[in-house]
Amino acid sequence: MATSNYTEDNIRSLDWREHIRLRPGMYIGKLGDGASADDGIYILLKEVIDNSIDEYVMGFGKIIDVNIENGEVNIRDYGRGIPLGKVVDCVSKINTGGKYDSRAFKKSVGLNGVGTKAVNALSDYFLVQSIRDGKQKSAEFAQGELTKDHKPKKSGEENGTLIRFRPDASVFKKYKFRKDYVENQLWNYAYLNAGLKLRYNGETFVSRNGLLDLLERKTKSDHLRYPIIHFRDDDIEFAMSHGNHYGEQYYSFVNGQNTTQGGTHLNAFKEAVVNAVQSFYSRNNRKFERKDILASIMAAVSVRIEEPVFESQTKTKLGSTEVGPEGPSVRKFINDFVKEKLENFLYRNEEVAKALEKRIMQSERERKEIAGIKKLANKRAKKANLHNKKLRDCQAHFSDSNRKSKEEDRMQTTLFITEGNSASGSITKARDVQTQAVFSLRGKPLNCYGLTKKVVYENEEFNLLQHALNIEDGLDDLRYNRVVIATDADVDGMHIRLLLLTFFLQFFPDLVRNGHFFILETPLFRVRDKKQKFYCYSEAEKQQAIQKLRGKPEIIRFKGLGEISPDEFGAFIGEDIRLEPVVLDEHTDLDQVLTYYMGKNTPTRQEFIIDNLRVEKDEIESKDQDVPTLEATA
Repeated sequence: MATSNYTEDNIRSLDWREHIRLRPGMYIGKLGDGASADDGIYILLKEVIDNSIDEYVMGFGKIIDVNIENGEVNIRDYGRGIPLGKVVDCVSKINTGGKYDSRAFKKSVGLNGVGTKAVNALSDYFLVQSIRDGKQKSAEFAQGELTKDHKPKKSGEENGTLIRFRPDASVFKKYKFRKDYVENQLWNYAYLNAGLKLRYNGETFVSRNGLLDLLERKTKSDHLRYPIIHFRDDDIEFAMSHGNHYGEQYYSFVNGQNTTQGGTHLNAFKEAVVNAVQSFYSRNNRKFERKDILASIMAAVSVRIEEPVFESQTKTKLGSTEVGPEGPSVRKFINDFVKEKLENFLYRNEEVAKALEKRIMQSERERKEIAGIKKLANKRAKKANLHNKKLRDCQAHFSDSNRKSKEEDRMQTTLFITEGNSASGSITKARDVQTQAVFSLRGKPLNCYGLTKKVVYENEEFNLLQHALNIEDGLDDLRYNRVVIATDADVDGMHIRLLLLTFFLQFFPDLVRNGHFFILETPLFRVRDKKQKFYCYSEAEKQQAIQKLRGKPEIIRFKGLGEISPDEFGAFIGEDIRLEPVVLDEHTDLDQVLTYYMGKNTPTRQEFIIDNLRVEKDEIESKDQDVPTLEATA
């Protein structure tokens, strides 16, 4: 039997910075390169801004300046400033901070004293500077190690705190802050803190009407079935309406934190809306089901509670059941407020009540219309899964770990949607079987533009894809954190990409809105000589590679994914994977986009094609064309 030595020498104690750097995922979730809104660099940004927000909530400082340039972040608030004698401790001594004193930070989002320490440990440069009552104290760090402890000196600046940091490139490989993700973060802070000004790289973000502004910015008024309903009190605020889209769309917050995965407060809000609607319409003996009431809803809810408990350090899901040590349950607190306000509003606004009833009845009819075919389709999907070669699943879904571990495993998973057997074969052989799955399409998907959701169940490919993702009833049980379209970089591949985008945007837009949807970039060329090899993703990269090689290199043009060997493919879907997120701009009109690209004989599309038929040496610029856009570039 094999033996191993287990002595005192095997026992090791890590200091705070070593532990954070060894297990960064425990503190900031997944690392990433900035392509996803929940990547670690945005968590670093959030952890610092949260402290400035807490100062504002306590009544100190109405402006926060944020500047990001060349990967370096500067955040300056005008609050009270860190007490000068504790500047170093507050950013480098674990479990140290002012938020343990509930008198000072009663309803703060960060109570564990870890946030800025994690930012410090995961930055190759970190500066903290506090200005307080005419004096200034600064300290500089590298990967959490103190490098310069400046002595206090006089200052004529306003009170406040400045944090400057540069994420460690050895931890966040090839990272890049995406402007749209940062702006979305800042807008959320503005909505939740009416009157606060956030200035980012020359732009100002400010909201006067809170969550009402949020929903108005996220929608177009002509797409809503009735005007937005909005109510707020000291510790709770909500806004809601119904639209014409499929699915449910929520924005939820706790103490200013965007809880992207919901939690007890969002569950309570949904329950309260259902209770209020059922109670109101029961006067006419109408009995509506929960799923019909919530179908096509668009809502935002924000609560402030004492000492919130989140299910992870990144604070994306609330676990608290009480609003405070002596307060009611989260469920009762939200239900009492929402039910009363919403039900009374419907009694006083007959036109809104009629519009809401009409929307619910439409959802009811659509649900009943597809009930029969849905049952048959689900049986087919279940039978297909017994011998289904379309989906090569990943092992993360078969682990026997506890619920929390399974959720953490799910956050690392990716589903590649490929075309044909050759492409799926290469990816299947090259993938990480623990976290990467492959779904193989058979031929081109159906153009589902303008069709009803019946097609999702009538079309075998769509039905099996929906089941593979487990999104039939929303994103709560989404099986893969990243859904990646992997098609050839040719006309057919682009067409398949567009057809899939149409499917998801029309029937499951929340998958895109919540940052789960990506396009896989694969190289177009391989340029090599006897000593070096380069994979190039564009003509420009190819020319650069040729210049780096001496002599006449071998140049291979990859015509399709199936032509890339599994050994080579492993490099493209591994640590250096290039993913372009599909991002819905704040003002993207989905109806307009889908009509333009997928509608039959769209005049504006015809004109655009005719105007751009000529091929020039110089790149054709079409930025000034009045073309609806769906951003999918970094």
